[in-house]
Amino acid sequence: MDTLAIVLVGLVAIEHIYILILEMFLWTKPRTRKIFGLTVDLAEQTKAMAANQGLYNGFLAAGLLWGLFHNNLAVGFQIQVFFLLCVIIAAIYGCFTVKKSILLVQGLPAIIALVVLFIS
Repeated sequence: MDTLAIVLVGLVAIEHIYILILEMFLWTKPRTRKIFGLTVDLAEQTKAMAANQGLYNGFLAAGLLWGLFHNNLAVGFQIQVFFLLCVIIAAIYGCFTVKKSILLVQGLPAIIALVVLFIS
């Protein structure tokens, strides 16, 4: 597998670990509230929901890392493709239901990683 593909898939995984941390542990902090455009009250009211979303982002990251480190390259490739597609689909859904920028922030890196993965 090409080094660029490994780096890009790894960066998508790191992004989702970062989102996990924001949503599970830092949801009510001022910086996170600013990132997500939340008031103090809304952040408090949605803390459990955000933690659940964070957990799902962690599963995406875990799947991508599993694919990167799988000892069978063909299987690892398939795992990476599956989880990158999951990220892309989630970003498309988020674009239409939450905020358009989700497609750019989460979807575009996954799309680029998927394209590079296929051409490497």
